Amino acid sequence: MYKLIDLIGRTPLVQIEDPSLDPQIKLLAKLESQNPGGSVKDRTALGMITGALERGEIKAGDKIVEATSGNTGIALAMIARQYGLDMTLIMPENSTQERIDTMKAYGGRVILTPAEKTIEYSRELAEKMAAEEGYFILNQFNNPDNYKVHYRTTGPEIWRDTDEKVSHFVSSMGTTGTIMGVSRYLKEMNPGVRIIGAQPSEGSNIPGIRRWSPEFLPRIFEADRVDETREVSRENAIEHMRILARDHGVFAGMSSGGAFSIALDLARSLDRPAVIVFIVCDLGDRYLSSGIYG
Repeated sequence: MYKLIDLIGRTPLVQIEDPSLDPQIKLLAKLESQNPGGSVKDRTALGMITGALERGEIKAGDKIVEATSGNTGIALAMIARQYGLDMTLIMPENSTQERIDTMKAYGGRVILTPAEKTIEYSRELAEKMAAEEGYFILNQFNNPDNYKVHYRTTGPEIWRDTDEKVSHFVSSMGTTGTIMGVSRYLKEMNPGVRIIGAQPSEGSNIPGIRRWSPEFLPRIFEADRVDETREVSRENAIEHMRILARDHGVFAGMSSGGAFSIALDLARSLDRPAVIVFIVCDLGDRYLSSGIYG
């Protein structure tokens, strides 16, 4: 018999079959959408909550607050209840209704902030509530537990499931926890593994991927752990999100489309054997109301 949290992690790798690819190139999608909360952020939320509990920073009945663009909030709302915690999520008002409603379904309280102020203002409000109203802030952007859980779980899974042959890892960069933790592990196993980060092109709004202003750059981010950063436009991310669903049966969100776009371009450019892994961050059903699948 499993507890809910026992089902977080150990997600599958699925090969993307594309006729344009050289047979010696393997392109693999890590389906983080198969976590019980539907996203890679289940790992992050579990790592941050259990870390704070183990250190005695929080206990059952405490009030927790966190700013989120969606997936972390859903995961936190789901997992917080399992530990008797009162969860408040703060997010921009232009978040999709599916994400807002899912957080509420899991028992989270949701506060919406003006869209034009972006998630940076949501972060400021969360910090103010922590300072003035007795909330504990997990602070995914600066919390080492964010990347440590990926060092302990996601990285080893990729290494094992590729038979230690992974040569390239591609991930969207939001809080940067996934890419920081996986990079640490894979580089320890093989310093030659290339780590590629995806960020939005100038002016592109892609949920889950950010171009942070300097004062809001996550403190857990270390630039030298990313070998290359590539930009992706909103249009390209949407196009490849649709390709993933239509041609490969992988129903995912826009940030996953962005990572897939970069991973596919990389795969087409290589002339030597390679095993490329990219992260499918979440499920596509939490974006349906935005109309991007229409």
